[in-house]
Amino acid sequence: MGIIVQKFGGTSVVTQEARCRVAEHVASAVNSGKQCVVVVSAMGRAGDPYATDTLINLARQVYEDTSAREMDLLISCGEIISSVIVANTLKAHGIDSMVLSGGQAGIITDSNFGNAQIIRVEPDHLLRHLSEGKVVVVAGFQGVTESGDITTLGRGGSDTTAAALGVALGAEVVEIYTDVDGVKTADPRLVPDASTIDRMSYEEICQMAHEGARVIHPRAVEIAMRRNVPLRVKCTFKESPGTLITYSFEAGRPWPSVRNGRPVTAVTHIPNLARVKLLTSEIPQELEFELFRSLADVGISVDMINVSPEAIAFVVSESVADRAERTIRALGLEVSICRGCAKVSIVGSGMRGLPGVMARLLQAMKDAGIRVLQTADSHVTISCLVKIENLELAVRALHSAFGLDNKSPLAEEKKGE
Repeated sequence: MGIIVQKFGGTSVVTQEARCRVAEHVASAVNSGKQCVVVVSAMGRAGDPYATDTLINLARQVYEDTSAREMDLLISCGEIISSVIVANTLKAHGIDSMVLSGGQAGIITDSNFGNAQIIRVEPDHLLRHLSEGKVVVVAGFQGVTESGDITTLGRGGSDTTAAALGVALGAEVVEIYTDVDGVKTADPRLVPDASTIDRMSYEEICQMAHEGARVIHPRAVEIAMRRNVPLRVKCTFKESPGTLITYSFEAGRPWPSVRNGRPVTAVTHIPNLARVKLLTSEIPQELEFELFRSLADVGISVDMINVSPEAIAFVVSESVADRAERTIRALGLEVSICRGCAKVSIVGSGMRGLPGVMARLLQAMKDAGIRVLQTADSHVTISCLVKIENLELAVRALHSAFGLDNKSPLAEEKKGE
């Protein structure tokens, strides 16, 4: 009997109506002869009574500097509450179920409270309950240290829980249920006609997550990829096949160089960035290393790094731009900060080694009247920095230029084939 892991996010468990839909998905898996593990997030989002952010704010109202260890103990309660309520919902639908915390499910972590890393999973306790015919509901987002302290896995940690359990149990698939019907070619809030991608590679979805897409946490993808456990992103609230994520687009078929004639799979974005620029001629060579080390020492992560004989430029979150400026000036260096920026990226395995992708991107930006401030690239991504006021226009322009909507010339060409 195969094992399936189903993960349900906060919007999927926040109301009784939503939880009944969860029960329907679980029942479908059970009725198809699968052993089922259900991983749940805390109910709702900020402002809802048991959401993670609500619990964090509750602690800070009393004392601002709650220790990371005690904060983890508090916010783990959101998933515990959600697990019991979901298990009760399953029982009300005639499904025999029981609840395990992350630690009881065997998730052992380091002691990096707030963003713990999973060391290993010991699933024997969980497997025993599965063998008894029960659906096991596991509190996501949490684990336990070797010494017994409760830890949390960071934002998106329930995805990580589901992937780790999927790998440890040798699951046939890990299903990630959300409020959208799969991974989209762009954020539908910016591109209303964004379509659902039917198949993706681990590499693509991981890059999308790193570049701003919030459908699934990249750490979860990396864990699933180690053992080639398929992931499927589905919608809790309607029937659809969703998006299948594996090593290849289609099992048993050769890897295509460009899927459906399209080198790009999706367009992603990250808003609220600032560009930092220093003239290289004004930086003593020995200070170049000191520059990046000083930023790291104050907890500032840099992106889109461009070092040339003329200048050093990189991007930071706008929230830390003032701190970055103070840190750099403390070294005696002059710096210019361009605030109000956004990073827009195209992602796709099909662009690997394909000439002309950058040219098409820049042409699309030129045709839309958008100035590109800086670019960066990898084998499967090309990113450009633009002003925040051009973000939506840039996403739409690239979505159309690379044939991801039904109105683009490329899409029309495919229809005529």
